[in-house]
Order: sequence, then structure tokens, then C-alpha cells
Amino acid sequence: MAILANIFTWWNGATFGTWVGLRGKQAVGEDALGNLYYQGGADMHGRPRRWVIYKGSNDSSRVPPEWFSWLHHQIDDAPSRALPPVRQWEQAATPNLTGTAQAYRPAGAMERGGQRIGATGDYEAWTPGA
Repeated sequence: MAILANIFTWWNGATFGTWVGLRGKQAVGEDALGNLYYQGGADMHGRPRRWVIYKGSNDSSRVPPEWFSWLHHQIDDAPSRALPPVRQWEQAATPNLTGTAQAYRPAGAMERGGQRIGATGDYEAWTPGA
């Protein structure tokens, strides 16, 4: 069943057609999440074309910042060679949490009871001609 899913679905990793299209392309690296990065050919501006093959669901927020820079031609070489080592105080990137239980819910959201804090009285509505 996994083979059929790989042939016909795109949201759960690369399809068979994508893997065929990557033949002859250069594997550049892999990030900590298991995503694979490839380069080959040239785009209409003469820059090398670059791809990410996600491990798991295709969610662009799962691309770490350093690999995002490489994908968008902000750095020329793979991040392991082009960037300084990660500093001790740097935090790992977090994926997009929208649609999960950990998503941000502001005060007044229905998921947090739907009650907003009352106005403080410092608001004065605009009136035309006043």
C-alpha cells in the first residue's frame, strides 16, 4: 500500500514522478529532520535549481532556517560549509503549529472560553465633523 500511496499522493513525501525527476541531480545534504536537499540544472536566471524532499508531511515550516537560505539562494554552499556553527543560545526552529492543540489562541478566542477583557474607557470613537 505504501508504494501506491507514494505514486499517487504528494502530501506525504515525494511522489514517484519527483524521484524520477531527481535522477542525475546532485544530493547536497540532509537536515536534522531527515529532509533531503538536491541541486541540478539551471533556472531561467542561470542559477542552479534546488529542491527539498520532505521526510513525512510536506510542510514548508519544517525546513530549518539555514536550509531555507540555501533553497532561496541567499547562501551558495550547503549550510554546514557556508554558515558558522550553531551557537549555544540559539533555539531550534519550531514548525507551524496551526491546526494543532499547541496553536496560539489569543484571549477571547472561542477555544479559550470566548470572553475578552472589557474596554478600559480610554477609547473615544471618531465622529465626523468633531
